[in-house]
Amino acid sequence: MSAQAPADDRLVDGPRAPADHVRRLAETWSDPPGWRGIVCAINHKTVSRRFMATTMAFFLLGGLLALAMRTQLAGPEKNLVGPEAYNQLFSMHGTTMMFLFAVPVMQAVATYLVPLMIGARSVAFPRMNAYAYWVFLCGGLLLFGAYAVGAGPAAGWFSYVPLASINYSPGKGADIWAQMITFTELAALLEAIVLIVTIFKMRAPGMTLRRMPLFVWATLVTQFMVLFAMPAVMVSSTALILDRLVGTHFFNPTRGGDVLLWQHLFWFFGHPEVYLIFLPPLGFISSIIPTFARRPIFGYPAMVLALLATAFLAFGLWVHHMYATSLPQVGKSFFTASSLAIAIPSGLQIFCWIATLWTGRLQWRTPLLFMLGFFFILVLGGLTGVMLGSVSLDLQVHDTYFVVAHLHYVLIGGAVFPLFGAFYYWFPKFTGRMLGERLGKWNFWLLFIGFNVTFFPMHLLGLQGMPRRVWTYPRDMGWDGMNLLATAGAWILAAGVLSFLANVFLSRRRGALAGPDPWRAGTLEWSTSSPPPPHNFDVVPVVHGDNPLWEPARTPSCVSGLAVDAREVLITTVTDARPDLRVAFPEPSAWPFVSALATTLLFIGSIFTPWAVVWCSVPVAAAMIAWFWPTRRSTARSRALEQFP
Repeated sequence: MSAQAPADDRLVDGPRAPADHVRRLAETWSDPPGWRGIVCAINHKTVSRRFMATTMAFFLLGGLLALAMRTQLAGPEKNLVGPEAYNQLFSMHGTTMMFLFAVPVMQAVATYLVPLMIGARSVAFPRMNAYAYWVFLCGGLLLFGAYAVGAGPAAGWFSYVPLASINYSPGKGADIWAQMITFTELAALLEAIVLIVTIFKMRAPGMTLRRMPLFVWATLVTQFMVLFAMPAVMVSSTALILDRLVGTHFFNPTRGGDVLLWQHLFWFFGHPEVYLIFLPPLGFISSIIPTFARRPIFGYPAMVLALLATAFLAFGLWVHHMYATSLPQVGKSFFTASSLAIAIPSGLQIFCWIATLWTGRLQWRTPLLFMLGFFFILVLGGLTGVMLGSVSLDLQVHDTYFVVAHLHYVLIGGAVFPLFGAFYYWFPKFTGRMLGERLGKWNFWLLFIGFNVTFFPMHLLGLQGMPRRVWTYPRDMGWDGMNLLATAGAWILAAGVLSFLANVFLSRRRGALAGPDPWRAGTLEWSTSSPPPPHNFDVVPVVHGDNPLWEPARTPSCVSGLAVDAREVLITTVTDARPDLRVAFPEPSAWPFVSALATTLLFIGSIFTPWAVVWCSVPVAAAMIAWFWPTRRSTARSRALEQFP
């Protein structure tokens, strides 16, 4: 590798801009103050903070729903909730965690960090970034608003047909679920475009593809997966709502439809979604471990190839959710092979992380503890995943609590533990203050113990035959003790989440000041102040190595010639990051917010009448035209910049 972590202070001190230059840049890139800033903000850090806060709020709501389910199952024949209420609980819990938390929170963190990691002053298409947030928020509010008035979905987060058809799920719950999918997947697709273009075209000069941080690589690979996976579930949910409201028969076998078509479309999205959730945390780990091992990552090229291989193989696994259907055995054997093969790139990355830790000088801080907890939980979840990849075993434990245990070991161990570690690692950059170390260790151990006490017994319950998605169970089945233990673990897990919230609240008010680089890390986000200014960098850096802040001392270099009184950014080439163009970015605007409200009117109206698609397209079109209509000020500014040397 080209760099070694310094033992004490950073070896690179970037060039400094004049104070007046910095002040004018901050004024140029700041969002409007007051109420206008609420609806007009387009700064990527502002939008990202809103995204993160919203997704974490949904995470807490989803956790409360899970706690209610777990309490209901603490003992046999309990009546805390009835069967219909329980169906809504597990449908809302799964939908919230999968669609309103897991994927969006990873995109939210990436929207904040990626421009800082690649030396950019903004994300590409900042107004579209803001529009994506408002669309996402409206979709989440629609789902929970419907649940609050008793119209929540009750057919599961997977909404299988014919259970989700009009005959078996009357009312508007399934329709609202289907339109919520449209909201969230539209937001995810827009965010994917924003991030891909940002990474390809806005990297600092010198940051070739070979020098990109692994978190940026993980984000890039994930967003391409979003582009290929999300349309499948949008098509399937649209077909479902057409079956219910218009009378089409996509999933009605008596009229030429096919119920398995839903499962194929849904799981073609659903299994890659596991890796949409899983790959960004791999990037978190590849950023955190080198910092606390005080050395660059071991096997950088292998890590990148492993990310690409995982993304490719993820699209060949979806049928292992359908082994209990009447598909040909030869086809099932192909998906068994794919399910086993995808463990290889994940194992390769684990060995690279272990090699980095083994040869490093470890600093035992809270972010590193979460990474080590991830190793333990993911390996166990991966082993049960290999077991479920086998048709013969899967048929025995299909729809039992063994599958519930595996799913949570993979998703919570593989995503939530690294996410909490990432919050501890980048919280100083977000806020300028450190999270408390003592409370952080309490947070880790409560989560780690609570998680394993909750979900490990579910493996045994599944092997004993307890089916999932049941609201109660008889007394003589022998499941009482394990369920009570799992419920106790759920409450410990909840205490761990509360300790994290307390840590955030206390540290935000009076935590230790962080400074620009409290961890002495090597990537570019730590070269600017904490929190970063509106323009991210006073001077756009030029990159000379894989870990810019760990490179040997050299004459500092930066980009000059960008305007300070206009939102001008540098566009670079895709592979080599050579300067290519200067582009003026748009000013803050309320039209993304108005467009999101018009889009919401169209989507909600279509739940009640297909004519809403026609009539509500008018305000959507009007808002979009106003959004993109050039103003005299923007035209004059663009002409002035064209004359700027």
